[in-house]
Amino acid sequence: MQDKILKIAYDPIYAHPLPEGHRFPMLKYELIPAQLIHEGTITSANIFSPSICPDEVVLWTHEKDYLNRLHNQNLSPKEQRHIGFPQSPALTTRELMIAQGTIECCYYAMQNGVALNVAGGTHHAFADHGEGFCMLNDIAIAANYLLHKKLAKQVLIIDLDVHQGNGTAKLFEAENRVFTFSMHGEHNYPFHKEKSDLDLPLKDGMDDATYLTLLKEILPALIDKTEPDFAFYLSGVDILNTDRYGKLQVTPDGCKQRDEFIFTSLLQHNIPCAVSMGGGYSADVKIIVDAHCNTFRTAKDLYAL
Repeated sequence: MQDKILKIAYDPIYAHPLPEGHRFPMLKYELIPAQLIHEGTITSANIFSPSICPDEVVLWTHEKDYLNRLHNQNLSPKEQRHIGFPQSPALTTRELMIAQGTIECCYYAMQNGVALNVAGGTHHAFADHGEGFCMLNDIAIAANYLLHKKLAKQVLIIDLDVHQGNGTAKLFEAENRVFTFSMHGEHNYPFHKEKSDLDLPLKDGMDDATYLTLLKEILPALIDKTEPDFAFYLSGVDILNTDRYGKLQVTPDGCKQRDEFIFTSLLQHNIPCAVSMGGGYSADVKIIVDAHCNTFRTAKDLYAL
């Protein structure tokens, strides 16, 4: 039997599709794998470069007219403002590669228990438009892929980014085979919330103990109720007390404990998990990178990869 190895989706294009003035939000994507390699948590053997997600697969989630506008660089100025990035061919390629990375992580997760995409978590993307730095919804695309290929019968999406997964909620509002759970800031973006299967709005200033207690009360019962055979975990670190937009008071240790609890809960039920990184906007990029790296470190340790 082949030894299990932690597999991580990453390509340099994750970090370099934007003009210089827009680089800061992307900087973490090159620093995360660099830090993990530097400290010896992983080697280059752990990293794979995903291919481009085929249009046919994207269209199981997104509308054809919208995908054509992305390919042809025909987004209106208003659409680009809602997304927050200027359109470019490289940015479209990046989104397609991230979506494929999450799909490929599903296969590795089914082999090894878990796999992680350095990027992804683009949960503000709807079928026909993008918002909030999200153009294509990688987790939704991957979930629909699993269902279409009959690789899963019931999917659980655990979205712990500080911002509600509004695009994901809308995409699956009529799909009983996908359960969407979003635990997010009550007074944070998006200001118009969609209806997830389970929404848990959080009060401003919430600390570690309160956050973790709520999560531990909800997730085990949710797993028992939905009986998923695959899970997606959006592990945003914008819940941190240092985040410029998060409005919560969760410490780096609390964030790490969150990851440990998610992975342990899924492991106990033998539910494979594909992880997408989601948001993180602390002023010090080292804090963002270390918090994201904790997710990788925790996965490697708990799954003995």
